[in-house]
Parts: sequence; structure tokens; C-alpha cells
Amino acid sequence: MTDILFYHLERQPLEKVIPALLEKTLERGWRAVVRAKSADKVQLLDEALWSYSEESFLPHAVASEPYAEIEPIILTATQDEPNRPDILFLVEGAEFPEKVESYQRVVLLFDGNDDVALSEARKAWKEVRNRGLESTYWQQSESGRWEKKA
Repeated sequence: MTDILFYHLERQPLEKVIPALLEKTLERGWRAVVRAKSADKVQLLDEALWSYSEESFLPHAVASEPYAEIEPIILTATQDEPNRPDILFLVEGAEFPEKVESYQRVVLLFDGNDDVALSEARKAWKEVRNRGLESTYWQQSESGRWEKKA
């Protein structure tokens, strides 16, 4: 069964949070797709993954780049998934997929300081529940750690 997780960002922006989540994804031996709504967000994430740490590197590509299928992490603003991912990260209000069975995990990250993002996340939560899918809700603590809330 696919794990569905909602991550409520309050203390750090997506660009600071996603690298750690992607590192854990690679540690598990999983391949990932990070799907955004806009090409601008994809470019911002691409730049963030190149520069988030001097000691670390996250191998990734934008879906439209040549040989993207060999990369363990793909960034996209489309439905393209050339690397056959185990995990799908949805950011910037990207649409929840119709079918989730092909993923080990679907993670929806949303900005708790953005009213539109909160509204979209609530709609997605209701949709997931109405479809009979199990999900968990995680929120950042004061220290920046993730705490399971529901």
C-alpha cells in the first residue's frame, strides 16, 4: 500500500527542507520525482539542489534534459516521470495523482504561511480520505523536527 504523507512547512521554506527528504529517499535506494506547478519553481529547486551544501551532492535532472531517465531524482512541472520513481513529491500545489499504486510513497509539501497553499492541502487531504486512502500529517516543531500530528 502506498504511504501518503502531508508535510506542513512552517519554519523553513521548501528549498531548505526538500534536500534532506531527498537524501533520505536516496538512502532507501528509491528514485524520486519532485513535481511542481511551474517551470519557475522547477528552476528554483534545481538551483537549490546544486547549492544547498558544499559537502553534499544530490544527483538530479530536470525531466526535459537528455538522459534524465538515469537520474535518481527528477524535477518536473509536467506528468513526465522518466526515471520510474518510487516516491512522488508534490510541491507548489501540484495536482494529486489519480493513481498512487505505482509509488511507495506520495508526499505533499505545503507552505503553512500561505493561505492558498493551506486551502489546496486541505482539499487534497479530503480527497485522499474520500478515496479511502490512508495518510499521515506531519508538522514542523519549534526545533524544525517533524512531528506526526494525524
